[in-house]
Amino acid sequence: MSGGSYRSWVSWEWPPRRGDDWSLASLALRFVVSAIGILLADQWVRGVSVGDWQALLVATAIFAIVHTFVRPVLLWVTCPLQVLTLGLFTLLLNAAMLALAAWAAGQLEVDFSVDGFWAAFLGALLISITGMVLTGLARRREASP
Repeated sequence: MSGGSYRSWVSWEWPPRRGDDWSLASLALRFVVSAIGILLADQWVRGVSVGDWQALLVATAIFAIVHTFVRPVLLWVTCPLQVLTLGLFTLLLNAAMLALAAWAAGQLEVDFSVDGFWAAFLGALLISITGMVLTGLARRREASP
């Protein structure tokens, strides 16, 4: 390790590093952005379905939990595939995370479903793009005087 400690190259650590924003406002922004992404996927992707606004809130919470705890482990386990595919395997992992969130919602009898691989893939892609755009706009707005 070149001059750094073990903690400097671990992807997840507590407390968060200086550049990570774990404030309540940042977490709320991430939640709202994910909810908007799921809502857009419900509207534009055939096979992604959210029943009502309560189901949207619960589905977003489940999606956030899956992304926070499961996705980092799978990214680490599939690191060789990530390298071989130049990161494109991440798209499949995102689809799997959306499908896992839908499965967990079904177990809790929440009206959120994803029907099939292509619905999960396109829905996850739309959620990711929505997240990048809205988060970028929010950061740009914070940086402007």
